[in-house]
Amino acid sequence: MKQEINPKDTSRVQAFELWMKSPMPMVTLTKTIDVTRLYKVSRRRGLKFNMLLCWCIGRAASRIDEFHLLPSQGKLYKYDRLAINVIVNNKEGGICSCDIPYTDDMEQFGQDYMALTQSASTSCQSSFIDGAMVIGTSAMVETELDCIVNQYTDQFCNPMVMWGRYRKGWLRMTLPISFQFHHVQMDGGQAARFLEELQKAINTICDGNRKNNLAALA
Repeated sequence: MKQEINPKDTSRVQAFELWMKSPMPMVTLTKTIDVTRLYKVSRRRGLKFNMLLCWCIGRAASRIDEFHLLPSQGKLYKYDRLAINVIVNNKEGGICSCDIPYTDDMEQFGQDYMALTQSASTSCQSSFIDGAMVIGTSAMVETELDCIVNQYTDQFCNPMVMWGRYRKGWLRMTLPISFQFHHVQMDGGQAARFLEELQKAINTICDGNRKNNLAALA
């Protein structure tokens, strides 16, 4: 559910006054993430690497209160649920936008991810979730990238996580990730904490028997 709230009733009141009318309110942080465990779970279970990473993004964001807030058109809104947006290549050679509802249940997230992205690919229709704070993602896996900077505009306020192809090392796999956010939504401290939480989510992602059915999703 989405509801308008008074910025004065939140910890973001000063940021709202400073940055809500800024013509370039977006900030980008970059960090190289160790994705060795994610890669191993993906290979062992036959799961899509990007699906697992999207779940980890949602899990990390759910630990940060500011991710449930979002400025838009001069107002501040609070959300009670999160979603992850992915860009899908469709059968006509174009792309579609697809919102995946986030849940702590990785198996359910995986089922939703596969069903919704496959539908978008074949139908060439985008799908959106109303009433959820959507975290955008963009995976450009055709090449390795050091950093990605998206549009700096007040027309799109949602946080965005972007990456290229992961890098294979001798003992570990790494992935530079760019995280863009609206300065009203959070400060650099909360953004840095999100990146730390993302690393923790990757390092502790479940690989137990309970998740074996996920292999059927590949």
